[in-house]
Amino acid sequence: MKLVTYRNGVEAAARLGLCQGDQVIDVAALAASQGQSLPDTMLGLIDAGQAGLNALRALMTSVGEALPAGTATALANVTLLAPIPRPRKNIFGIGLNYTEHVAESAKTLDTNPDLPREPVVFSKPPTSVIGPNEPILHDSSMTKQLDWEVELTAIIGTRAKRVSRAEALSHVFGYSVMIDVSARDNRRAGQWIFSKGMDSYAPFGPCIVTADEIPDPHALDLWLTVNGVEKQRSNTAKMLFKVDELIADISRGITLEPGDIIATGTPAGVGAGRDPQEWMWPGDVIVACVEGVGTLRHPVVDSTPSES
Repeated sequence: MKLVTYRNGVEAAARLGLCQGDQVIDVAALAASQGQSLPDTMLGLIDAGQAGLNALRALMTSVGEALPAGTATALANVTLLAPIPRPRKNIFGIGLNYTEHVAESAKTLDTNPDLPREPVVFSKPPTSVIGPNEPILHDSSMTKQLDWEVELTAIIGTRAKRVSRAEALSHVFGYSVMIDVSARDNRRAGQWIFSKGMDSYAPFGPCIVTADEIPDPHALDLWLTVNGVEKQRSNTAKMLFKVDELIADISRGITLEPGDIIATGTPAGVGAGRDPQEWMWPGDVIVACVEGVGTLRHPVVDSTPSES
């Protein structure tokens, strides 16, 4: 299933939707039309666990194509938000998780040229999240090295504490896309959170595809363009640490909870690794895609404070 969080109208509340063709079906409204009850938020559905997903699948099967009036809206007429507009806690980011990216980072970002022996984990705060088509903010008083990174994200569905690799993927609710925006000139004493955690630095969406539809998250093409020019293209098969390894590693010391997000790292082709280096600037349009999951499109806009 392809699940979204959307708004139908400027003042309308955010709702949980199921994409079917060119329509968005309101999950809670559809359930109510059949005398049933299902959550109206993504986090609510994640919290409902496998029983919630099973109930939604059964509901869709029973209704078929005869959707009751008022339960579906044309996708073109709604505004998609980030699937989880405000994560419950920091997003787990993974650095240096593709071989070629390790090499390019060592040349330009003073990182270790050796392949990491264990996952490199950092975080992005919930306030960095934006939804599809929202602007990436460029504050030239803060950065002149704003960079792009396309990433597959895994969304945790059930609590995971000290889980094995063998059981790790059973804790995944689904997958989505994230652009890990980075202000390369804002690393502080080697720490990445300010560089990667400013407002709008985590474009996220456009949907969550449930894990049953992605049987192998390590066989997906991913790519990113800037103003229509391809900058990154690779496949998740080239991850150094696979999704199951990341879940097992993080959960050794940090309990993963329903709704937690792991951004699994980016391949080569970032702006910092280019010769000459390239950066995002106001007026640019960034498009990122993960095969079988979805596409994000974001304009870059100037947010530099005006002088008083």
